[in-house]
Amino acid sequence: MNYLQKGTKEFITAILALFTAGFITFANLYITQPLFPQFTKEFGVSPATASLSLSLSTGVLSVTLILFGSLSEAWGRKRLMTISIFAASFLTVLLAFAPTFESLLLLRMLQGFVFAGVPAIAMAYLGEEMDPKSLGVAMGLYISGNSIGGLSGRIIMGTISDHFSWQAGMVFTGLLSLLICLYFVWALPASKHFTPRRLEVKALTKSLYYHLKDPGLLCLFGISFTLMGGFVTLYNYISYKLLDSPYNLSSTVVGWIFLVYLVGTFSSTWFGSLSDKFGRSKVLLTGILIMFTGAILTLPVNLFVKIAGMIIFTFGFFGSHSIASGWVSYRAKKDKAQASSLYLFAYYFGSSIGGTAGGFFWSKWGWSGVIAFISACLVTTFTLAVTLVVVNRKVERLENHAHLLRKEGLQ
Repeated sequence: MNYLQKGTKEFITAILALFTAGFITFANLYITQPLFPQFTKEFGVSPATASLSLSLSTGVLSVTLILFGSLSEAWGRKRLMTISIFAASFLTVLLAFAPTFESLLLLRMLQGFVFAGVPAIAMAYLGEEMDPKSLGVAMGLYISGNSIGGLSGRIIMGTISDHFSWQAGMVFTGLLSLLICLYFVWALPASKHFTPRRLEVKALTKSLYYHLKDPGLLCLFGISFTLMGGFVTLYNYISYKLLDSPYNLSSTVVGWIFLVYLVGTFSSTWFGSLSDKFGRSKVLLTGILIMFTGAILTLPVNLFVKIAGMIIFTFGFFGSHSIASGWVSYRAKKDKAQASSLYLFAYYFGSSIGGTAGGFFWSKWGWSGVIAFISACLVTTFTLAVTLVVVNRKVERLENHAHLLRKEGLQ
């Protein structure tokens, strides 16, 4: 069937192309996160209000993911991803010229709309074009592009804004992204296992309902919401903590601390390999526990312990996300783009709600309040993961029983 297999030239080319698409999307999506303290100072807004420059983008993104996932079923995968990354890159350049915080938020909402063209569609592309035995690694490599993109956007903005201005950082990142877009267009192979169909609202609504009545997928959507809500909260407010006493770090140094994202590049790929070997359930539950351990380690005042906690937290997050997102593509037997879009709807809606809600915990109880909020998210995530394991085992028993009945009937 000509599926892309690990180790082949075609596999590498496709993964590198999707890696760059993830890089562009997440470098530009999280570009304002290290700037929250500067927005607070320059525009006179609270930390929670400053976080809207990210939360509004992820909120709009979460809603439009379902639209883009559905459109891709009719218009094709590569075309919409191409439009998405070019538009997002251009809007980043325009952000540099926003005269007010309100106009900046408007542009970020527009970006949130166009960002949606990559994440759900890329996951569907992988689910359709990759050999099942290579899907775990492929999904992990794609997500590693997301982590490196998020890391790069933060470092670029932290460094350039400290030495020049945040506006200069926007222009640089936007132009760099436009250049990378050209490689994506050239490198990504056309879909071989996708058949476009007419865009029928009734049929799309029916298929969305089909996914929402699957208890296993519902657990995965809930895991996505709480997992991301806790993760983005830590990174939204860690800058305020590190720029303040007793650390008094510069924006450049804080930006480079985001290098801890590199562990996500490794863990997302490694967890994918482990899931192919040991099963998704065990690896997902382990990843959530690793995140919780990392969050607790950020409580001590010692800077090195705090950074170690961030590293462990990030390691667990990207590994867990890799497993959960790949599980969606595996479990959804049809309309995979829509299933992926629902997963990512929950993911970015969690980012939007959790990221801003965490600001109130920061303002009222400081860093201890932030960790209490994250811990509540992770306890909920773990509970949903255990429920998912139970549901999955029940489904497997029923399928095995049905298979035996069919076999006996044939005999």
